[in-house]
Amino acid sequence: MLFEDYKQLAFERRGNGVLLITLDRPEKYNAADEEMHGELARVWRDVHADPDTRVAVVTGAGKAFSAGGDLAMVERMAGDYDRVQHMLREMSELVYHMVDCEKPIVSAINGVAVGAGTVVALLADIAIAARDARIGDGHVRLGVAAGDHAALVWPLLAGMAKARYHLLTGEMITGEEAERIGMVAKALPRDEVLPEALRIADALATGAQPAIRLTKRALSNWLRQAGPVFDQSAAYEMLTFLGPDVVEGYTALREKRPPEFPSARG
Repeated sequence: MLFEDYKQLAFERRGNGVLLITLDRPEKYNAADEEMHGELARVWRDVHADPDTRVAVVTGAGKAFSAGGDLAMVERMAGDYDRVQHMLREMSELVYHMVDCEKPIVSAINGVAVGAGTVVALLADIAIAARDARIGDGHVRLGVAAGDHAALVWPLLAGMAKARYHLLTGEMITGEEAERIGMVAKALPRDEVLPEALRIADALATGAQPAIRLTKRALSNWLRQAGPVFDQSAAYEMLTFLGPDVVEGYTALREKRPPEFPSARG
């Protein structure tokens, strides 16, 4: 891997082939702008091909895992067909590269995880969350359909009733609740999250590599089977980026007020 090709992801090689990847934009709570989103889309392909990596651990710098999509990026995308088309391709690469990466991925959810951050946090093969972390998919509150990963993985992890509730309302959950309903493997005190993720990664890195990788490949077929659901949801999200509701959504966020979506007016 050519680490110098990445500007918003930081890398640290640990023992036994464990690669620690840190979303490194702490001044913005690791919110994903165009550059970070592009790096998140391609890094898993590089991890897959890297002979020196057996397991990847991903976490966020500072107090957050990732506070979602950068609001300025959302504004630039709204109504812009070329940007929307590019994002549709890139979000598909992010999801499918994580699914297809033969190396196990462990997420250490050290704080809030929204938007693109939730994609990485929940599509990881093993997710460890801080009990007080806040995890969610707020697309509908922005005025766009829940795309990214949500329709793909939330029903598999939490069941359809919980997936419908959280994706239709945009209501977030804590790490503790995420463990209770099966969204993450473990919820721990915040200062124990990364050490536990690294411990698990080390155990995986020193285990039987073909057995672990082939088990991941088999389990990933549950996600591949749901690929058409993801593809449709991603297209619907991008379609709603071309409508008027998203403009009101990001404007309301800027002004820190409840949105008044045009589609919900009298």
